[in-house]
Amino acid sequence: MTRTITVGLDGSPESRAAAEWAAREAELRGLPVRLVHIWEPVPEPMAEAPLLGAETHQHWTERIPRESAEGLRLRHPGVEVTTEQLTGRPAEALVDAAEDAEMLVLGSRGLSGIGGFLVGSVGLAVVAHTGRPVVLVRGGEQAADEHEMDPAGIPSAATPFRPVVLGLDTGSPDEALIGFAFEAAARRSVPLRVVHAWNPPPYYAYGMALEPAVERELAKGDAVVLSGVLEPWRQKYPDVEAVEEGDYGSPSLRLIEASRDASLVVVGRRVRRSSVGAHIGTVTHAVLHHSTAPVAVVAHD
Repeated sequence: MTRTITVGLDGSPESRAAAEWAAREAELRGLPVRLVHIWEPVPEPMAEAPLLGAETHQHWTERIPRESAEGLRLRHPGVEVTTEQLTGRPAEALVDAAEDAEMLVLGSRGLSGIGGFLVGSVGLAVVAHTGRPVVLVRGGEQAADEHEMDPAGIPSAATPFRPVVLGLDTGSPDEALIGFAFEAAARRSVPLRVVHAWNPPPYYAYGMALEPAVERELAKGDAVVLSGVLEPWRQKYPDVEAVEEGDYGSPSLRLIEASRDASLVVVGRRVRRSSVGAHIGTVTHAVLHHSTAPVAVVAHD
């Protein structure tokens, strides 16, 4: 069965931006798009309120996905678009819908006046509990945002894509994560910027400066490890230029900075079998909230 690029659609500007991104990704991959709308039943007293009557119910369960699908078909005539209506709690329903998908695409909400973007509780819950890749797209994302400026300095979707950025922990590199990033770069015909940041030894955290000689030795050893991790992938994807960017400092800050000139940021999420504890790492959590480019979260063991 052909997997789809599935989109969680609720009619918001963020989910519409996610649907547009999914259609563009579907064109790159030659896959269909499935728009999933979740209807969460409301308590009976609320359901009887005038503003939540039959007309509103019909609007949310029929009109929004239908009109969204029609718009995508007009703008992306080569992409097959289907709709599906599900009932239940949004996070749980989306996790279930992601199981049969190539990836799940969701919108993230922009925060005006604040330097970052906020991923809602539903998006975070889905990211934390699905084994499929999840892409978060910020509200207002346009195709031109993922491309280089044209020669006149004007945003354009006709220019080459910006690079793909991969956040990589060389201590536990995962094939699914690295493969996803290389494949994304190959489909876009762009370099892959592999960002790996490391923190100085603990005793430097208390005000001691990192001596230049020590910094050089640490960086040299880190570069050797990073090159070794990437070598088999360079052989598998000879047309993708993998640019190593290793440095000490905060991994999340390095990735957030790199996102400003990226078409896509790819980060990992370690699968935790326990029902308690954090299911999204601190670096991935920070990147989800503050990246200015779409973020793909790839779950791995």
